[in-house]
Amino acid sequence: MHSDQYYQELRMKMVAEQIAARDIDDQEVIKAMQKVPRHKFVPLSLSDQAYTDQPLSIGSGQTISQPYMVALMTQVLQLTSADSVLEIGTGSGYQTAVLAQICAYVYTIERIETLSLAAQKILQELNYTNVDFMVANGARAWKDFKQQVDAVIVTAAAENEPVEFLECLSARGRMVVPVGQAGHVQTLFLYQKVRGQVLKSEVCHCSFVPLINES
Repeated sequence: MHSDQYYQELRMKMVAEQIAARDIDDQEVIKAMQKVPRHKFVPLSLSDQAYTDQPLSIGSGQTISQPYMVALMTQVLQLTSADSVLEIGTGSGYQTAVLAQICAYVYTIERIETLSLAAQKILQELNYTNVDFMVANGARAWKDFKQQVDAVIVTAAAENEPVEFLECLSARGRMVVPVGQAGHVQTLFLYQKVRGQVLKSEVCHCSFVPLINES
């Protein structure tokens, strides 16, 4: 078992080489990535790989995203400390923690109860109190979501563009979502509400586990 100092040095190196050295320049994102201990969100057997530039398995057929992709998806949402965010797919809870570090409030939905409970435990241990967890199918549960939020982040790939999620957004809301089939090249899209219209832009190609739409 390594010391907190050991992991902190790896984390700072990760941010310097994988995040700040690329196209991530949002200082709030950089500070959040420097603070959130990614090694706490992976299986103990993978903790030495926690700060490498790759996704890692967290069980149940799910992964913790590559650090750069977490930073990129967070940056394109242009988040502020006043914003609320809806996350579809809690997974390990790492992306949730990064969002909670920056934003006023995070609502996060996960269909696999064991993953949600594990993420809740870690975030409680890290003293995050601005996160609301829901165990449900995120592809469907958004219909029961009554709050309007400033941003939506989808952390699994939808086969078709999930424009219905835009209904959760406030007047100037933003959504980032990967679209495409598993095993094929997927595309990360950003949607922005501007003066009553929805603007769509392509961010990059990517690879995510599929967003499950079954009940």
